[in-house]
Amino acid sequence: MNRTSRLVFLFCLLAAMGSIPALADSTLYDNTGPTSDGYNSSNGAFTINEGLEIADSFTLLSNSTLTGVHLIAWLSPSDTMTSVDWRITTSAFGGTTEGAGTASVTDLYLRTVQNGSYDLDQESFSLSSLSLTAGTYYLQLQNAVTVDGKTAYWDVSNGLSDAVAAGDGDPPSDLNGFLNSVGTNSETFQIIGNADTSATPEPSSFLLLGSGLAGLAGLLKRRLMA
Repeated sequence: MNRTSRLVFLFCLLAAMGSIPALADSTLYDNTGPTSDGYNSSNGAFTINEGLEIADSFTLLSNSTLTGVHLIAWLSPSDTMTSVDWRITTSAFGGTTEGAGTASVTDLYLRTVQNGSYDLDQESFSLSSLSLTAGTYYLQLQNAVTVDGKTAYWDVSNGLSDAVAAGDGDPPSDLNGFLNSVGTNSETFQIIGNADTSATPEPSSFLLLGSGLAGLAGLLKRRLMA
């Protein structure tokens, strides 16, 4: 490969790299609610074991790859959550199941509330790169397991999600209906992953590509005139 060919290859490589958007995990949906720290012990929590289950809606603005979930749980003092069953569906307790499994949970103690009656812990688990198109889905949690085998509760943040509860033989019940207010009684959680931006490269990508082609044209002109 001569010098001119190497320079042409370099320009093309730089242009191609500039047109590829960088991918990094980010928060695709955040339902931490109006409180500054994302949770508030006065809002309470709903059980996600002992036969009870909760589903909260979330909306993706573009095609996305989901990689994980963060949520806030109420546990007995010094207890920790070890796993939870999850499901992502197109409607609460129904529709199409987009993904499901039993996830190992990473438990992080945050603080103690209710005069020492409960610990607030952040629970995180992986979704193993679940690809979804833009739209609204439901995150459903149940069968949470703790070290001490006690009740696990999903913290309520009163975010914008629609929240639905079921279990103990009862039909699904819209938790927002308690106060007839959208967002009331929804839970504290974040959906983590990557949004697909490949279809619309950033303006800087076009600028880099144009600069590379312009430089290439100048180089070839000088080479032919030499």
